[in-house]
Amino acid sequence: MTSAVVTSTDRARGGITARGRRPRRLTAGRIGLYAFLASAALFFLLPAWIMLLTSLKPMEEIRQGTIFALPLAPTLEAWAAAWGSACTGLTCEGISVGFWNSVRILVPSVILSVLLGALNGYALSFWPVRGANVLFAILLAGAFVPYQVFLYPLVRMFSSVGIYNSLAGIVLVHVIFGMPIMTLLFRNFYASLPRELFNAARVDGGGFFTIFLRVMLPMSTPILVVAVILQVTGVWNDFILGLTFAGRENLPMTVQLNNIVNSTHGVRLYNVDMAATVLTGVVPLAIYFVTGRWFVRGIAAGAVKG
Repeated sequence: MTSAVVTSTDRARGGITARGRRPRRLTAGRIGLYAFLASAALFFLLPAWIMLLTSLKPMEEIRQGTIFALPLAPTLEAWAAAWGSACTGLTCEGISVGFWNSVRILVPSVILSVLLGALNGYALSFWPVRGANVLFAILLAGAFVPYQVFLYPLVRMFSSVGIYNSLAGIVLVHVIFGMPIMTLLFRNFYASLPRELFNAARVDGGGFFTIFLRVMLPMSTPILVVAVILQVTGVWNDFILGLTFAGRENLPMTVQLNNIVNSTHGVRLYNVDMAATVLTGVVPLAIYFVTGRWFVRGIAAGAVKG
């Protein structure tokens, strides 16, 4: 009889992928696990489902109180109003203005914070200077201090240099607050790479930026995806920093959403509020759906050595 056991040597030579045995029957433990996962998924998806249904209903159906019922006459009028004509205070230009403001804030903030975090992590891993560990510990400690502690000092500093209530000011704030976690991610990732790669590049005459651009950065795709996802989510969903530092002309989408929900002219339009809420969350959701598997790979790659 041919044995069904495949050794690790056979797997290595023959390229056989090791897989666990599939369960032949449902046990009480597995049923409980499936029930827990289904309940958790329902708990998190139910609010999103209600928002989506409400945004597709006219106000006549919403007033009937059938919150879980499917729309009898679905319409996209609330979505159009939320995007282009909903009132945010005294102006009625919809949430589209906040969307483009968020894009203008997001792009430079993500690029600068990820690039500087990668450089810091690379320098701390392969070009350490005296006191590098102390500096890294101080940088990480700043990540655990609440944002509210820094608001007043930063407002005074930015006002003195003339960048308060400006696009440059809010971008600089996001770069500053993104530096600790970005540095931690890239430092752990680069510390897990073989030191021989760096030594070989040094023997070939590579300098600081040459090794970074030609050796380290091309190998950093998994952790780059993780860093981009974290920064996109953090910058896009930010409210307090955008409200404080962006200025009236650069208010991000989250602040505009708050203004739409709190601005009432006559009857409160719940379908418009829900449509604006869904529109605000589209970008982070799209990023997660497109790059979800890379996010898991990057987290695992950066958790090997710290």
